[in-house]
Amino acid sequence: MSQDNRAIFEEEHNVFRENFRRFCEEEIVPYQEKWLEQGIVDREIWEKAGENGFLAPNVDEAYGGLSLDDFRYSQIMIEELAHIGESGFALGLHNDVIAPYLTAYANEEQKSRWLPGVCSGETILAIAMTEPDTGSDLQAIKSKLEDKGDHYILNGSKTYISNGIISDLVVVVAKAPEGITLVCVPRGAEGFNRGRNLKKMGMKSQDTAELFFENVVVPKTDVLGQPGQGFIYLMQKLAQERLVTALGAIGGSHFAFNETLKFVKERTAFGKPIGKFQNTRFKMAEMKTEITIGQVFVDSLVMKLSEGKLAPDEASMAKWWCTDLYNRVVDQGVQFHGGAGYMMEYPIARAYVDARITPIFAGTNEIMKEIIGRGLGL
Repeated sequence: MSQDNRAIFEEEHNVFRENFRRFCEEEIVPYQEKWLEQGIVDREIWEKAGENGFLAPNVDEAYGGLSLDDFRYSQIMIEELAHIGESGFALGLHNDVIAPYLTAYANEEQKSRWLPGVCSGETILAIAMTEPDTGSDLQAIKSKLEDKGDHYILNGSKTYISNGIISDLVVVVAKAPEGITLVCVPRGAEGFNRGRNLKKMGMKSQDTAELFFENVVVPKTDVLGQPGQGFIYLMQKLAQERLVTALGAIGGSHFAFNETLKFVKERTAFGKPIGKFQNTRFKMAEMKTEITIGQVFVDSLVMKLSEGKLAPDEASMAKWWCTDLYNRVVDQGVQFHGGAGYMMEYPIARAYVDARITPIFAGTNEIMKEIIGRGLGL
């Protein structure tokens, strides 16, 4: 299945893909090794993405966006980043996981204050859910908001926060007297401190940090939506986050497959390319088939999302199945590369370690199966 001629895309989408692909080739690929070494992408890439209209394009033009309320544009960017093996520039996180909280739940004053920077690249976003003792069970978070009348006092800590170092505005999930509440904490707020840039197995250019909040004053004007409604807001947006993860996983599967296909055509053993051995052909045929099936499935869910009909259990199916597939593809890719597959200079090795987190984040695949099972009435 061609990535550029799928039925869900129209001519304007194809033009957008060409423009974003060119942006990736010119502004991202030359810097990938540098970003990996320094453990964080340069802020300049965010600003360049903003200048080109690639940040939160669905945001209304009044706030600096392009009013492109069509998730297919986001899908294209997620795919193209995956197709160059770029896991550090967290565009999907910013555009499609966190910005939707602002567009859906912020009031007009907050939108005017935050969204122009979100679209320009001056305000990079992060969301702080996970805590040292709390992962998928959001009800068990300990970060606390103490009501002081016109403001809250925030205390707590978060960990494994993507964009933790580079972010300028963090959506923090904490418990207020009313219940779980979302508040926005800006860079430089007194009492808001960042820990180290955590050393990870993979996704090494994607900064991931611990965040600490010690008596941080949070004005009531920085509460997102209504106090106590945070858990509902999170549940409403998690299906889209899981679809974003599935799209990245299918894109990553294409990347790993293509790298492996090139290798098995070029590498010889016993006088012929290793791709000519029946075992190789069969394994490659199986992977190509499964990737194609996964692509059709996630494409159908993108259209459902655009129509407001994406069901949580469908998003969970896509998230677990696609990330599981991604890990099987990179594992087989490493095997076919032989010793070369264990060397980080080969893209398949980086894909292998990058892929491993995908069955864990955005809700573990075990949680995904729980959601699907409960949807069956079990």
